[in-house]
Amino acid sequence: MNDFEKQILFEDNHLIVINKKNSQIVHGDKTKDNSLVDYIKDYLREKYNKPGNIYCGVVHRLDRPVSGVVVFTKTEKALIRLNKQIHDKLFTKKYWAIVRNAPPQKEDTLRNYLQKDEKQNKSYITHNTEKGTYAELKYRLLAKSEFYNLLEIELLTGRHHQIRVQLANIGCPIKGDLKYGFGRSNKVSSISLHARELTLEHPTLKQKMTFLAPVPEEPLWQFFEHILG
Repeated sequence: MNDFEKQILFEDNHLIVINKKNSQIVHGDKTKDNSLVDYIKDYLREKYNKPGNIYCGVVHRLDRPVSGVVVFTKTEKALIRLNKQIHDKLFTKKYWAIVRNAPPQKEDTLRNYLQKDEKQNKSYITHNTEKGTYAELKYRLLAKSEFYNLLEIELLTGRHHQIRVQLANIGCPIKGDLKYGFGRSNKVSSISLHARELTLEHPTLKQKMTFLAPVPEEPLWQFFEHILG
């Protein structure tokens, strides 16, 4: 089994679910680095001895410095059906985030309007409800270490850098996230945000499925995963 195959959390005729590393890109961009789409196509081409073009549908994305569960489809029919689930808010996504500062409350719902600056590739909280886009998430404090806090976040909307900017706005920038106010970078080019859990309805079987992504193999992540069992 090669390194990429170890990232596969689930695979059938319709879906392939990956535990993304925090340095990988989901889809090709201007860096021209290999993306998960590239890896998936190469894997499918080799495993099933498929000549020619390989289909790989991108259901959703994670920012490059973020790790965790990402779903792709092997058929266009599956992609259309999962896109409809996202539109109908039937996807459930939960993230883990490591922050230095404890949040004001142990659990809360954050509601803001966000405005994206394309040039900076950054989002800001705005009070202009006409220009901003509504963003909502729930968080709760899961665990503490000597210096850090682990939060679980449930996304209720999917906006650009939503978790990063909304947590920074309550004084809890994510560890390593220089863009949103954390004091220093992580040793690897990452931020301590992990897409931990994703629940969906299988596009053909109509069964509810939940995928859980193991955390990165880094000491602080491993500590929190261990104490939570």
